[in-house]
Amino acid sequence: MKEFQLAPAPDDERLTQQVGGIDQTGARINTRVVIEQPLTLYLNGQEIVTMMTIGDHPDFLAVGYLLNQNMLRPDDKLSGIDYDEELAVVVVRTERATDFEEKLKKKTLTSGCAQGTAFGDIMEHFEDIELPGDAVLKTSWIYGLSRKINQQPSLYLTAGAIHGCVLCEEDRPLIYMEDVGRHNAIDKIAGWMFLNDEPAQGKIFYTTGRLTSEMIIKTVRMGIPILISRSGFTAWGVDLARQAKLTVIGRAKGKRFLCLAGADRLIFDADINSAAKIDVENDE
Repeated sequence: MKEFQLAPAPDDERLTQQVGGIDQTGARINTRVVIEQPLTLYLNGQEIVTMMTIGDHPDFLAVGYLLNQNMLRPDDKLSGIDYDEELAVVVVRTERATDFEEKLKKKTLTSGCAQGTAFGDIMEHFEDIELPGDAVLKTSWIYGLSRKINQQPSLYLTAGAIHGCVLCEEDRPLIYMEDVGRHNAIDKIAGWMFLNDEPAQGKIFYTTGRLTSEMIIKTVRMGIPILISRSGFTAWGVDLARQAKLTVIGRAKGKRFLCLAGADRLIFDADINSAAKIDVENDE
């Protein structure tokens, strides 16, 4: 698969708008800012949630969200995905009858930007998932991915206030999604993988956001054994990663990174002194 098969579209005028202001010298300026908008998700005839999103790839976002909430099964057959841009509604239809009235009564506000919400038991089936034991991560891949992703045109570089998630294979970034919440970005990739029948085997997940419990849980549910971030960790996130045998790399900037779980997968093949310095700060 080629690099950046799907990438951000910073020139898409539907995703940003121009706003006037002043800079640190008092001079008047015009700058691009990200547009966030509500999207209401239905599963068959049942309203599930209203999300704040930038509005691109509503089909991937809807399907990925339902997968990561255990409302869609990996073997479910979809009979349709309907999106009404004017009403800001997306409806996912399945051949299997669904009813999540009880699950929707129990919800947890996550630490994700744009106030992510998890319904039901957020640890549902987590302990049953076995990640591939033969996966490896070369340190040269970490440096290569960081360089390529940080140099790719994006909404983050254009306007900030955005998080990115990237599906990778070895040192190749494959699918790059952005959104105002990192939970939305990861859901878009989960939805893309489901709709394109893309296996998790051999994949690496890269995120610009913090390595929270939510990011760990969703990565494990997707079956991906390696997670990399240029940001930091939470204690519960590290505990869950160790429990699931997920390799977690954080603070991956320039020549430096930290591995707090799954270090047995690391192969130190890169000359740290020759690694290109990458000076891109995260907008958390």
